Amino acid sequence: MLRWAIFGTGFISNTVIEAIAQCDGSTVAVVAGRTPERVAQMAADHSIAATSLSYEEVLADDDIDAVYIGLPNHAHADLSVAAAAAGKAVLSEKSLTTTMESAHALLDGVASHGTFFVEGLMYLAHPFYEEVAELLLDDRLGTVRSVTGHYAANIWEVVNPAGKGTIYNLGCYPASLLQLVMQTVFGEESFADRSLAAVANQNDDGNVCDTAVSVRFGNGVIASLQSSDSFGTSSDFAIIGDKGTLRFVTNPWMPVAGDNVVTLTQDGVAETIVVHDKHDAFYHQIKLVERCVAEGRTEAQRPSPRHQDSRELMAFLTDWEAAAT
Repeated sequence: MLRWAIFGTGFISNTVIEAIAQCDGSTVAVVAGRTPERVAQMAADHSIAATSLSYEEVLADDDIDAVYIGLPNHAHADLSVAAAAAGKAVLSEKSLTTTMESAHALLDGVASHGTFFVEGLMYLAHPFYEEVAELLLDDRLGTVRSVTGHYAANIWEVVNPAGKGTIYNLGCYPASLLQLVMQTVFGEESFADRSLAAVANQNDDGNVCDTAVSVRFGNGVIASLQSSDSFGTSSDFAIIGDKGTLRFVTNPWMPVAGDNVVTLTQDGVAETIVVHDKHDAFYHQIKLVERCVAEGRTEAQRPSPRHQDSRELMAFLTDWEAAAT
């Protein structure tokens, strides 16, 4: 039984607590945050007995096995390393951080302590992506030539400006799926062999709120991604091969408990492929942590992000931001 500490009291922490409650190998032992009223309310909402206003106090508790860090992106690095130093397994929300310097510090730090760490790109833990990986290698798709994707949600007023805007809050989703596509089809080195150009709009806090990036990989594959946290609630992702197109019908980054759907289209004829599961991605992410800890692993396995994948993805996101601004 993993005894979890939850760091942060935002929406995403509530969702993770609900996922832990469904897992027979985990329990939430304590909720921690900086605002007493919010900490107390979250504990009451989920019938959690223990609360704390000190992350350091929680990390010093030998009865805590795992820590979920649901804080803004800029706060991930220091707390992840501190949790690893205390011997805890760590699940830290995406994006990994907001700079390459802090990303290196986080990953090098957790590796030095030999405890489990995974970046919270929860969608990749869902069994849906085992099926997607098989479809990417299906001869009906042929050779992948192009990838397109976008993710938009009107969330900028409720996210911390220090998290650095839509590239790190939402753009990380299509970027991480693009990474998985390239690695699955063309091998480990393919995603880093690229050039890119980008454009953006910025909001009043100076962060990127709307952006598009165009990428050319060394093997000639072209990709185009868009992200916005200033309007809409929409998602789309398509992989185009020289024989067919694979397109997500349901949200690629929120696999649900129920039907998750893609279509594979050849010569204008679409085949609908449904992957049904009784649990959502957040549940499967907690089960991933349970399995890895039980097996003594220090990182996840694909499709979930390994340490090298998180580092490589951060390089892409920071290059996107630099090109856009």
